[in-house]
Amino acid sequence: MLWLVITLIFLLGSLFAMLGLGGALLYIPVFHWFGYDFKSVAIPTGLFLNGLTALSAAASYHRSKMIDYRGGLPMVVTSFLGAPIGAWASRYVPQETLILLFSVGMLVAGAKMLLSSGNPEPASLLAPHKRAWITGSAGLVIGFLAGLLGIGGGFLFVPILIHLGYPAKQAAATSSFVVIFSSFSGFAGHLSEGHFDLPLLIGAGVAVLIASQLGAHLMKHKMKAKWLKQMFGLLLVGVAIKLALGILLRG
Repeated sequence: MLWLVITLIFLLGSLFAMLGLGGALLYIPVFHWFGYDFKSVAIPTGLFLNGLTALSAAASYHRSKMIDYRGGLPMVVTSFLGAPIGAWASRYVPQETLILLFSVGMLVAGAKMLLSSGNPEPASLLAPHKRAWITGSAGLVIGFLAGLLGIGGGFLFVPILIHLGYPAKQAAATSSFVVIFSSFSGFAGHLSEGHFDLPLLIGAGVAVLIASQLGAHLMKHKMKAKWLKQMFGLLLVGVAIKLALGILLRG
């Protein structure tokens, strides 16, 4: 079973690296469906892989000079502060509630991807001081949600950066840089509670390191952003509905 999980994680890691996302939005449901506990294993492992995917992809985007470090810094600082608070708060939220919140987040992200897939690239960036205020405020909230729900926040960072005027590819590359910090900060909050499965962590970690390099290469040289957004949006909506129905029908 472990090898099947790792294979799925490899495939998902390639896709998420193309989009500048860490992948926890789908890593966590995969772990949950294969029987790993949602709160004690799936969420912390998803956060770790999220950060690892983003780190590996960001290294590739750095070499291509696609990352706006100055623009992403306010998000890095505030999301890094918010993520461990969310991880700490997760112990007080029932598992069913966490899964439903997770499903809503995925549904919103998927719908946004589908609706924005045909939009033209932005013509100009918002003024630097306005960008810093918006990204800093958003980073704190997204970081908290990242730690609470076990997500890196990239699915929210990317639309915000595009709204501020970043081209889609630069938004994805900059998001991968930001997601590194919110993911590992959230993971550290769970790790202090002893939440991890070592064989799964190591096997899936190696898979995403290789997959993220492949995905980053494809994004830079082969794929169109419109196709990726449409595929990703449909996948997220489908998984969100399946997760939510599983909880609602059980109740």
